[in-house]
Amino acid sequence: MAKVAASSCLLSCLLVLFLSSVSAVTDEDKQVYIVYMGSLSSGADYTPTSNHMSILQEVTGESSIEGRLVRSYKRSFNGFAARLTGSERERVANMDGVVSVFPNKMLQLQTTSSWDFMGLKEGKRTKRNPTVESDTIIGVIDSGITPESQSFSDEGFGPPPKKWKGVCSGGENFTCNNKLIGARDYTSEGTRDTEGHGTHTASTAAGNAVVDTSFFGIGNGTARGGVPASRIAAYKVCTETGCSSDALLSAFDDAIADGVDLITISIGDKSAPMFERDPIAIGAFHARAKGILTVNSGGNSGPDPTSVSSVAPWILTVAASTTNRGFVTKVVLGNGKTLVGKSVNAFDMKGKKYPLVYGKSAASSNCDAAAAGLCQEACLDESRVNGKILVCGGPGGLKIAESVGASGLIFKTPKPDVAFIHPLPASGLQAEDFESLVTYLESTDSPQATVLKTVAIFNRTSPVSASFSSRGPNIIAADILKPDITAPGVEILAAFSPDGLLSEHDTRHVKYSVMSGTSMSCPHVAGVAAYVKTFNPKWSPSMIQSAIMTTAWPVNATGTGIASTEFAYGAGHVDPIAAVNPGLVYELNKEDLIGFLCGMNYTTSVLKVLSGEAVNCSEAKAILPRNLNYPSMSAKLAGNDTTFTVTFNRTLTNVGTPNSKYTSKVVAGHGSELSVKVTPSVLSFKAVNEKQSFMVTVTGNDVNSELPSSANLIWSDGIHNVRSPIVIYIYDEY
Repeated sequence: MAKVAASSCLLSCLLVLFLSSVSAVTDEDKQVYIVYMGSLSSGADYTPTSNHMSILQEVTGESSIEGRLVRSYKRSFNGFAARLTGSERERVANMDGVVSVFPNKMLQLQTTSSWDFMGLKEGKRTKRNPTVESDTIIGVIDSGITPESQSFSDEGFGPPPKKWKGVCSGGENFTCNNKLIGARDYTSEGTRDTEGHGTHTASTAAGNAVVDTSFFGIGNGTARGGVPASRIAAYKVCTETGCSSDALLSAFDDAIADGVDLITISIGDKSAPMFERDPIAIGAFHARAKGILTVNSGGNSGPDPTSVSSVAPWILTVAASTTNRGFVTKVVLGNGKTLVGKSVNAFDMKGKKYPLVYGKSAASSNCDAAAAGLCQEACLDESRVNGKILVCGGPGGLKIAESVGASGLIFKTPKPDVAFIHPLPASGLQAEDFESLVTYLESTDSPQATVLKTVAIFNRTSPVSASFSSRGPNIIAADILKPDITAPGVEILAAFSPDGLLSEHDTRHVKYSVMSGTSMSCPHVAGVAAYVKTFNPKWSPSMIQSAIMTTAWPVNATGTGIASTEFAYGAGHVDPIAAVNPGLVYELNKEDLIGFLCGMNYTTSVLKVLSGEAVNCSEAKAILPRNLNYPSMSAKLAGNDTTFTVTFNRTLTNVGTPNSKYTSKVVAGHGSELSVKVTPSVLSFKAVNEKQSFMVTVTGNDVNSELPSSANLIWSDGIHNVRSPIVIYIYDEY
């Protein structure tokens, strides 16, 4: 009997253990999903919670759904959150009335700003020097500014710094304050921003911290600039038709005399002009001579080589890259499949699925199917598109979608790394997802879809160069690496002008908007430069530029060949905290820059245009361009140089601690291997501000014309790591 009892116990215990394990696995398989059902039903007898419970009972087969239903959404929109298994989730997703089903995520309180991403945290979480920051004046040369914006409120500000010599000439109904201390107009329109661009850049650099900002709920959080306690002076040089050279030069002229501490200018040409024909280069040279750093956007013509438009070594040139946040807009097809695209879509289709129409299936008699498939102008029959979601093989549909009566737009995007605002529900798909959409279209009798509202995702671990960001090499000074640095320039939320239009066809008016471009990355670096200056107020522009470049993070770039190298991001991604204390800096003065220009064989007349004074190169000390004391090192080889030796001469200034010793280290980069010798390999500094010189000798062979060879020279004392990229390249297409 004992054995039987034991056997019975064993069997019953095993059965209990088995059932427990099954139960445990089932509980483990369940997770909370959000079931979004769009807008609330208008039916008088419709009760959302009862409907949600019925759905759960049907899907789970359980009469009691206690512990399953987490919450019901029943006031502003329809849906619920519930604990479901994977198979139950699939069944719910295929039910009528269900728009989408997605996992619940544990989110954190967030800021709209990219400053957190760079380590410059909000409030007391970042060390600041408030007195000096409040005395710092940033000159913004752009399309004007919106004085009423909360980003420029002067609440808590004292009077302008005593050094300020500017005026408030903003025009009619324009008032400055103790935050926005100056305004000048060079367009005859008044300094008020009617484009939105200048307001956006100014707030990115130095706007106040403004809580609960968003673009129609997208990216909600606190918008702020890098130095929110600093002052702003706005110089309007741009209208909807462009920015004239004469206005630019006038703005530089005034800004320098007004007493700004640095200038941010998110303006540029389509390609790099000669220095003497470049109003920004000319104005910036004069600013540099007066101790004012100019930070300039590198351009948005990437990833084409030689597209960077700001190439003078006396300008800090900024490329654009991503942050850890991105905006995505999902497309839910009639078969339940979800495609993830890019746009900033604030329109809510409330889950309603609309008929899809491919452009080539709606071709007008004016065009063939191929042109209609791209949704080129005048190529679509409005009667076939009206009330439907238009599908286009390219972004051309953005220009015509509304005019042909489309309810929404899904297109194949050429820029899958960036989201833009559009005047109707829209999503840009990458090639693979677009082909999946086309397959669905061609295999379904009545294809349908809905475009969901944009959501923010946080899944990037390191910055990547934006595809649109202009690339080097430098077509004017081949041995100066440009751009210098990269910073956040993708999907940046900042202040906007309520008077501005979001696009040509978008009549919505907002106070905060999302924009992308090197125009957005430029004021980030201007804010960092101002932040560095608040801790080092006596530093020259070259010292600030060096500190920013030599403390940058390494980054990756999109594209291949030249587009994926240092010609995309320069020294790397700006690091505000490290830049305050770089240890060593590369210094430049006006005489060095004139020597550089003489080394480029500029004539006396051209030098006078740039420097504003007579210069005789026979008397000045000419400097080989690659030997300018620049924080990066670059050399262009002749196409027939299969074996080469290149030298760079540099001098470092100690801004760290006395009695410090720095040891050199070389880390390989892109392309064929370089042999790099540093002489001397160790630098010892007895005092602060002491200078030590060294020479870098680079030898190698067979540099690939499609991929430059690079390395990184790092000087380290165990605390500071002073990094300079070394780039050797061949490029014969300019």
